[in-house]
Amino acid sequence: MPDSNLAAIFDLDGTLIDTYDAHHAAWRTACATNGIELTPAMFAWSFGRTNPAIIRRFWTDAGRPEPDDETIERVADAKETDFRAELDRSFPAMPGVPELVLGLRETGFAIAIGTSAPRENLELAADRLGIADLIDASVCGGEVTHGKPDPEVFLLAAERLGVSPGRCVVVEDAGAGIDAAQAGGMSSIGIVSTGRTAAELDHADLVVDRFDVLRPADFLRLLDGH
Repeated sequence: MPDSNLAAIFDLDGTLIDTYDAHHAAWRTACATNGIELTPAMFAWSFGRTNPAIIRRFWTDAGRPEPDDETIERVADAKETDFRAELDRSFPAMPGVPELVLGLRETGFAIAIGTSAPRENLELAADRLGIADLIDASVCGGEVTHGKPDPEVFLLAAERLGVSPGRCVVVEDAGAGIDAAQAGGMSSIGIVSTGRTAAELDHADLVVDRFDVLRPADFLRLLDGH
């Protein structure tokens, strides 16, 4: 890890990989298996949330009693197995990820991933993107009590990097993730990915519609103005 007081913390889904379709297919199957219809509003709400929170909300929205821990674990495991199978069939990498991460490291940034996803998903993605050796720290959904928009996942990532929150830039595709970055005292970049609009991210410090237009200088400018 670079001896740095600068950090870039990346969300995973919709940021490093465009997983909208894979998640939608996996959640649709998980819901249908349990007799629940997945509505567009339910799916839109799920972004950035942990699986237990999502499953509880889906059951409640469908008029079901709150699921017990065993049900939550069963549904989540089945959903994530389907999701990883979707990624194996077609891995939707966002353009420019390895180049940007390498450029940030060379500029002196420590790199972390902060995600609500399980660690298996993170490891699969980092390996397929070719950035596993460039990641200095990571935090997954199972390691936090509160999902986004709570800042816990990003604050823990900053702690693991040894970088103060005010020197961190978060890259996110979801409004809840931008909220989490701001709640943690961090700068933020919103990336418009599938299923998202610039309007949903307009509270970020910078919004871009292509991942590969970002440069390390953009991150430095945000921190200089923080």
